[in-house]
Amino acid sequence: MSPAVPRIGTLPSGPRDAITDVAGVTVGHATLAEGEVQTGVTVVRPHAGDPYLQRVPAGFAVLNGFGKSVGLLQVEELGVLETPIALTNTFSVPAVAAAQIRQCVAANPECGRSLPTVNPLVFECNDGFLNDIQRMAVNEGHYLQACASAGEDVAQGSVGAGRGMSSFSLKGGIGSASRRAGTHTVGALVLANFGLLPNLLIAGQPVGRRLATAQQADTEKGSIIMLIATDAPLDARQLRRLALRAGAGLARTGSVFGHGSGDIALAFSTAYTLPQRREAPMPAVALLHDGLLDDLFQAAADSTEQAILNALWRADPVTGRDGHVRPALSALLRELAPT
Repeated sequence: MSPAVPRIGTLPSGPRDAITDVAGVTVGHATLAEGEVQTGVTVVRPHAGDPYLQRVPAGFAVLNGFGKSVGLLQVEELGVLETPIALTNTFSVPAVAAAQIRQCVAANPECGRSLPTVNPLVFECNDGFLNDIQRMAVNEGHYLQACASAGEDVAQGSVGAGRGMSSFSLKGGIGSASRRAGTHTVGALVLANFGLLPNLLIAGQPVGRRLATAQQADTEKGSIIMLIATDAPLDARQLRRLALRAGAGLARTGSVFGHGSGDIALAFSTAYTLPQRREAPMPAVALLHDGLLDDLFQAAADSTEQAILNALWRADPVTGRDGHVRPALSALLRELAPT
Protein backbone atom coordinates (compact mmCIF):
# COMPACT_ATOMS: atom_id res chain seq x y z
CA MET A 1 0.00 0.00 0.00
CA SER A 2 1.31 3.47 -0.89
CA PRO A 3 1.86 5.92 1.96
CA ALA A 4 -0.90 8.51 2.15
CA VAL A 5 -0.14 11.95 0.78
CA PRO A 6 0.53 14.32 3.72
CA ARG A 7 -2.04 17.03 4.31
CA ILE A 8 -0.65 20.55 4.25
CA GLY A 9 -1.75 23.18 6.75
CA THR A 10 -4.74 23.52 9.04
CA LEU A 11 -7.24 25.30 6.78
CA PRO A 12 -10.14 23.07 5.69
CA SER A 13 -10.43 21.84 2.11
CA GLY A 14 -13.42 22.07 -0.15
CA PRO A 15 -15.39 18.87 -0.86
CA ARG A 16 -13.21 17.84 -3.84
CA ASP A 17 -9.93 19.27 -2.56
CA ALA A 18 -9.48 20.70 -6.07
CA ILE A 19 -9.60 24.00 -7.93
CA THR A 20 -13.18 23.16 -8.94
CA ASP A 21 -14.29 23.77 -5.35
CA VAL A 22 -14.44 27.38 -6.53
CA ALA A 23 -17.97 27.39 -7.94
CA GLY A 24 -18.17 27.53 -11.73
CA VAL A 25 -14.57 26.48 -12.40
CA THR A 26 -14.14 23.31 -14.48
CA VAL A 27 -11.11 21.38 -15.75
CA GLY A 28 -10.68 19.14 -18.80
CA HIS A 29 -7.86 17.14 -20.36
CA ALA A 30 -6.84 15.62 -23.67
CA THR A 31 -4.07 13.05 -23.22
CA LEU A 32 -1.75 11.71 -25.94
CA ALA A 33 0.02 8.55 -24.77
CA GLU A 34 1.42 6.41 -27.55
CA GLY A 35 5.08 5.45 -27.82
CA GLU A 36 7.29 8.48 -28.30
CA VAL A 37 4.34 10.88 -27.94
CA GLN A 38 3.58 11.50 -24.27
CA THR A 39 1.90 14.88 -23.96
CA GLY A 40 -1.47 16.63 -24.00
CA VAL A 41 -3.60 19.65 -23.20
CA THR A 42 -5.29 20.76 -19.99
CA VAL A 43 -7.94 23.48 -19.93
CA VAL A 44 -9.28 25.46 -16.98
CA ARG A 45 -12.59 27.21 -17.63
CA PRO A 46 -13.37 30.06 -15.19
CA HIS A 47 -17.13 29.81 -15.73
CA ALA A 48 -19.70 28.17 -18.01
CA GLY A 49 -20.32 31.26 -20.14
CA ASP A 50 -18.34 32.88 -22.94
CA PRO A 51 -15.07 34.10 -21.37
CA TYR A 52 -14.55 36.58 -24.21
CA LEU A 53 -17.84 38.37 -23.52
CA GLN A 54 -17.82 37.80 -19.75
CA ARG A 55 -14.23 38.35 -18.72
CA VAL A 56 -12.95 37.52 -15.23
CA PRO A 57 -10.37 39.62 -13.38
CA ALA A 58 -6.87 38.16 -13.16
CA GLY A 59 -3.31 38.92 -12.15
CA PHE A 60 -0.05 37.01 -12.40
CA ALA A 61 3.43 36.81 -10.94
CA VAL A 62 6.58 35.66 -12.73
CA LEU A 63 8.96 34.06 -10.23
CA ASN A 64 11.42 33.09 -12.97
CA GLY A 65 10.73 34.01 -16.58
CA PHE A 66 12.34 31.10 -18.43
CA GLY A 67 9.12 30.39 -20.36
CA LYS A 68 7.26 30.79 -23.65
CA SER A 69 3.71 31.50 -22.52
CA VAL A 70 1.35 33.47 -24.78
CA GLY A 71 -1.02 36.20 -23.62
CA LEU A 72 0.53 37.49 -20.41
CA LEU A 73 1.29 40.97 -21.77
CA GLN A 74 -2.37 41.87 -22.19
CA VAL A 75 -3.32 40.24 -18.88
CA GLU A 76 -0.80 42.56 -17.23
CA GLU A 77 -2.26 45.61 -18.97
CA LEU A 78 -6.01 44.90 -18.73
CA GLY A 79 -6.20 42.51 -15.78
CA VAL A 80 -8.74 40.13 -17.35
CA LEU A 81 -8.96 36.70 -18.98
CA GLU A 82 -10.69 36.35 -22.37
CA THR A 83 -10.31 32.62 -23.05
CA PRO A 84 -10.12 29.45 -21.04
CA ILE A 85 -6.64 28.94 -19.58
CA ALA A 86 -4.74 26.31 -21.58
CA LEU A 87 -1.69 24.28 -20.52
CA THR A 88 0.45 22.24 -22.92
CA ASN A 89 4.05 21.52 -23.96
CA THR A 90 6.39 24.25 -25.17
CA PHE A 91 6.25 23.55 -28.91
CA SER A 92 2.45 23.22 -28.89
CA VAL A 93 1.77 26.75 -27.66
CA PRO A 94 1.16 28.20 -31.17
CA ALA A 95 -1.28 25.45 -32.15
CA VAL A 96 -3.28 25.83 -28.95
CA ALA A 97 -3.29 29.64 -29.19
CA ALA A 98 -4.61 29.39 -32.76
CA ALA A 99 -7.29 26.97 -31.57
CA GLN A 100 -8.36 29.44 -28.89
CA ILE A 101 -8.64 32.23 -31.46
CA ARG A 102 -10.71 30.07 -33.83
CA GLN A 103 -12.93 28.95 -30.94
CA CYS A 104 -13.62 32.58 -30.01
CA VAL A 105 -14.26 33.69 -33.60
CA ALA A 106 -16.71 30.80 -34.10
CA ALA A 107 -18.66 31.92 -31.04
CA ASN A 108 -18.26 35.64 -31.79
CA PRO A 109 -18.07 36.29 -35.55
CA GLU A 110 -17.39 40.02 -35.01
CA CYS A 111 -14.22 39.30 -32.99
CA GLY A 112 -11.43 41.22 -34.69
CA ARG A 113 -13.94 43.24 -36.74
CA SER A 114 -16.48 45.33 -34.87
CA LEU A 115 -15.31 43.76 -31.62
CA PRO A 116 -11.73 43.71 -30.27
CA THR A 117 -9.38 40.84 -31.08
CA VAL A 118 -9.16 38.07 -28.50
CA ASN A 119 -6.19 37.48 -26.22
CA PRO A 120 -5.34 33.74 -26.18
CA LEU A 121 -3.75 32.52 -22.96
CA VAL A 122 -1.53 29.45 -23.15
CA PHE A 123 1.00 28.30 -20.55
CA GLU A 124 3.68 25.71 -21.21
CA CYS A 125 6.32 23.44 -19.74
CA ASN A 126 8.96 21.44 -21.62
CA ASP A 127 8.08 17.73 -21.56
CA GLY A 128 10.85 16.80 -24.01
CA PHE A 129 12.49 14.20 -21.76
CA LEU A 130 9.53 11.85 -22.11
CA ASN A 131 7.76 13.32 -25.15
CA ASP A 132 9.13 13.71 -28.68
CA ILE A 133 8.34 17.40 -28.57
CA GLN A 134 9.57 17.95 -32.13
CA ARG A 135 6.56 16.05 -33.49
CA MET A 136 4.27 18.89 -32.37
CA ALA A 137 1.56 16.29 -31.96
CA VAL A 138 -0.99 18.51 -30.21
CA ASN A 139 -3.58 20.06 -32.53
CA GLU A 140 -6.78 22.08 -32.41
CA GLY A 141 -8.90 18.98 -31.93
CA HIS A 142 -7.07 18.11 -28.71
CA TYR A 143 -7.69 21.59 -27.31
CA LEU A 144 -11.40 21.37 -28.19
CA GLN A 145 -11.54 17.87 -26.66
CA ALA A 146 -10.13 19.21 -23.41
CA CYS A 147 -12.68 22.03 -23.40
CA ALA A 148 -15.57 19.66 -24.12
CA SER A 149 -14.52 17.31 -21.32
CA ALA A 150 -14.20 20.05 -18.67
CA GLY A 151 -16.02 19.20 -15.48
CA GLU A 152 -15.86 19.42 -11.70
CA ASP A 153 -13.96 16.16 -11.19
CA VAL A 154 -10.25 16.80 -11.77
CA ALA A 155 -8.10 13.93 -13.00
CA GLN A 156 -4.57 14.36 -11.68
CA GLY A 157 -1.09 13.01 -12.28
CA SER A 158 0.04 11.79 -15.73
CA VAL A 159 -2.89 13.26 -17.64
CA GLY A 160 -3.49 16.07 -20.11
CA ALA A 161 -0.64 18.55 -20.25
CA GLY A 162 0.95 16.64 -17.37
CA ARG A 163 1.38 13.40 -19.30
CA GLY A 164 5.03 13.94 -20.19
CA MET A 165 6.11 16.17 -17.32
CA SER A 166 8.87 15.37 -14.83
CA SER A 167 9.32 16.75 -11.32
CA PHE A 168 12.27 16.14 -9.00
CA SER A 169 13.50 13.50 -11.51
CA LEU A 170 10.24 11.65 -10.83
CA LYS A 171 6.96 11.59 -12.72
CA GLY A 172 5.25 14.95 -12.33
CA GLY A 173 2.15 16.37 -13.98
CA ILE A 174 -1.20 17.82 -12.96
CA GLY A 175 -2.08 18.39 -9.33
CA SER A 176 -4.91 20.27 -7.65
CA ALA A 177 -6.11 21.20 -4.16
CA SER A 178 -8.27 23.74 -2.34
CA ARG A 179 -8.51 25.49 1.00
CA ARG A 180 -11.26 27.45 2.70
CA ALA A 181 -10.38 30.89 4.06
CA GLY A 182 -13.35 32.00 6.13
CA THR A 183 -16.32 32.30 3.78
CA HIS A 184 -14.15 32.15 0.66
CA THR A 185 -12.52 29.31 -1.26
CA VAL A 186 -9.09 29.27 -2.88
CA GLY A 187 -8.23 26.50 -5.33
CA ALA A 188 -4.94 25.65 -7.01
CA LEU A 189 -4.01 23.66 -10.10
CA VAL A 190 -0.37 23.09 -11.03
CA LEU A 191 1.54 21.73 -13.99
CA ALA A 192 4.59 20.39 -12.15
CA ASN A 193 7.74 19.92 -14.22
CA PHE A 194 10.51 21.22 -11.96
CA GLY A 195 12.92 20.45 -9.16
CA LEU A 196 16.10 18.57 -8.23
CA LEU A 197 15.56 15.28 -6.43
CA PRO A 198 17.90 15.95 -3.47
CA ASN A 199 15.92 19.14 -2.77
CA LEU A 200 12.49 17.47 -2.54
CA LEU A 201 10.70 18.28 0.70
CA ILE A 202 7.47 16.55 1.66
CA ALA A 203 5.66 18.31 4.51
CA GLY A 204 9.04 19.73 5.54
CA GLN A 205 10.84 16.37 5.52
CA PRO A 206 13.95 15.93 3.30
CA VAL A 207 12.58 12.87 1.51
CA GLY A 208 14.50 13.68 -1.67
CA ARG A 209 17.85 13.12 0.02
CA ARG A 210 16.86 9.53 0.82
CA LEU A 211 15.61 8.89 -2.70
CA ALA A 212 18.65 10.53 -4.31
CA THR A 213 20.91 7.75 -3.10
CA ALA A 214 19.28 5.55 -5.72
CA GLN A 215 18.12 8.12 -8.28
CA GLN A 216 20.34 10.42 -10.36
CA ALA A 217 19.22 14.05 -10.22
CA ASP A 218 19.12 16.20 -13.35
CA THR A 219 20.16 19.82 -13.61
CA GLU A 220 17.29 22.24 -12.98
CA LYS A 221 15.68 22.87 -16.35
CA GLY A 222 11.99 22.34 -15.83
CA SER A 223 9.10 24.66 -15.08
CA ILE A 224 5.91 24.95 -13.10
CA ILE A 225 2.65 26.71 -13.89
CA MET A 226 0.49 27.52 -10.87
CA LEU A 227 -3.14 28.58 -11.33
CA ILE A 228 -5.08 30.02 -8.39
CA ALA A 229 -8.86 30.49 -8.45
CA THR A 230 -10.94 32.18 -5.78
CA ASP A 231 -14.51 33.32 -5.25
CA ALA A 232 -13.32 36.28 -3.17
CA PRO A 233 -14.09 39.67 -4.77
CA LEU A 234 -10.58 40.89 -5.68
CA ASP A 235 -9.31 43.20 -8.41
CA ALA A 236 -6.36 42.56 -10.72
CA ARG A 237 -3.89 44.21 -8.35
CA GLN A 238 -4.99 42.04 -5.44
CA LEU A 239 -4.99 38.95 -7.64
CA ARG A 240 -1.39 39.61 -8.64
CA ARG A 241 -0.53 39.66 -4.95
CA LEU A 242 -2.47 36.41 -4.40
CA ALA A 243 -0.65 34.76 -7.31
CA LEU A 244 2.70 35.68 -5.79
CA ARG A 245 1.85 33.68 -2.65
CA ALA A 246 1.76 30.49 -4.71
CA GLY A 247 5.54 30.90 -4.70
CA ALA A 248 5.56 30.30 -0.93
CA GLY A 249 3.94 26.90 -1.46
CA LEU A 250 6.35 26.12 -4.29
CA ALA A 251 9.39 26.97 -2.17
CA ARG A 252 8.22 24.65 0.63
CA THR A 253 8.56 21.67 -1.73
CA GLY A 254 12.25 22.41 -2.28
CA SER A 255 12.26 24.66 -5.34
CA VAL A 256 14.80 27.46 -5.59
CA PHE A 257 13.23 28.88 -8.79
CA GLY A 258 16.27 27.62 -10.73
CA HIS A 259 17.84 29.32 -13.73
CA GLY A 260 16.24 27.02 -16.30
CA SER A 261 12.86 26.77 -14.60
CA GLY A 262 9.94 28.89 -15.83
CA ASP A 263 7.92 29.49 -12.67
CA ILE A 264 4.71 31.44 -13.30
CA ALA A 265 1.58 31.87 -11.19
CA LEU A 266 -1.77 33.32 -12.27
CA ALA A 267 -4.77 34.04 -10.06
CA PHE A 268 -8.33 34.85 -11.09
CA SER A 269 -11.59 35.62 -9.32
CA THR A 270 -15.03 34.29 -10.17
CA ALA A 271 -16.82 36.82 -7.97
CA TYR A 272 -17.77 39.05 -10.92
CA THR A 273 -17.25 39.46 -14.65
CA LEU A 274 -16.29 42.46 -16.77
CA PRO A 275 -18.21 42.88 -20.04
CA GLN A 276 -16.48 42.98 -23.42
CA ARG A 277 -19.14 45.20 -25.03
CA ARG A 278 -18.91 48.89 -24.23
CA GLU A 279 -22.68 49.30 -24.01
CA ALA A 280 -22.95 46.72 -21.22
CA PRO A 281 -22.94 48.12 -17.66
CA MET A 282 -19.83 47.65 -15.55
CA PRO A 283 -20.35 45.81 -12.25
CA ALA A 284 -20.41 47.67 -8.95
CA VAL A 285 -18.22 45.41 -6.82
CA ALA A 286 -17.46 45.70 -3.11
CA LEU A 287 -13.87 44.47 -3.08
CA LEU A 288 -12.32 42.68 -0.14
CA HIS A 289 -10.18 45.00 1.98
CA ASP A 290 -6.41 44.53 1.64
CA GLY A 291 -6.18 44.07 5.39
CA LEU A 292 -8.26 40.88 5.08
CA LEU A 293 -6.07 39.15 2.50
CA ASP A 294 -3.78 37.19 4.82
CA ASP A 295 -6.08 34.16 5.11
CA LEU A 296 -6.35 34.04 1.31
CA PHE A 297 -2.55 34.25 1.06
CA GLN A 298 -2.27 31.31 3.46
CA ALA A 299 -4.82 29.35 1.46
CA ALA A 300 -2.96 30.03 -1.80
CA ALA A 301 0.37 28.88 -0.35
CA ASP A 302 -1.09 25.75 1.28
CA SER A 303 -3.21 24.71 -1.70
CA THR A 304 -0.25 25.17 -4.08
CA GLU A 305 2.03 23.02 -1.93
CA GLN A 306 -0.71 20.40 -1.62
CA ALA A 307 -1.35 20.46 -5.36
CA ILE A 308 2.34 19.80 -6.09
CA LEU A 309 2.38 16.84 -3.71
CA ASN A 310 -0.86 15.54 -5.24
CA ALA A 311 0.70 15.74 -8.71
CA LEU A 312 3.64 13.62 -7.54
CA TRP A 313 1.51 11.16 -5.57
CA ARG A 314 -1.08 10.56 -8.27
CA ALA A 315 1.29 10.30 -11.22
CA ASP A 316 1.78 6.93 -12.87
CA PRO A 317 5.23 5.98 -14.17
CA VAL A 318 5.74 6.77 -17.85
CA THR A 319 8.16 5.41 -20.45
CA GLY A 320 8.56 7.70 -23.42
CA ARG A 321 11.02 9.05 -25.98
CA ASP A 322 14.15 6.93 -26.52
CA GLY A 323 13.07 4.66 -23.68
CA HIS A 324 13.36 7.42 -21.07
CA VAL A 325 11.55 6.54 -17.84
CA ARG A 326 10.20 8.60 -14.98
CA PRO A 327 9.21 6.51 -11.93
CA ALA A 328 6.27 7.25 -9.67
CA LEU A 329 7.01 8.71 -6.25
CA SER A 330 4.51 6.39 -4.59
CA ALA A 331 6.39 3.29 -5.78
CA LEU A 332 9.74 4.61 -4.52
CA LEU A 333 8.26 5.44 -1.13
CA ARG A 334 6.90 1.91 -0.85
CA GLU A 335 10.43 0.60 -1.39
CA LEU A 336 11.75 2.85 1.37
CA ALA A 337 9.00 1.99 3.84
CA PRO A 338 10.01 -0.41 6.67
CA THR A 339 8.66 -3.93 6.27
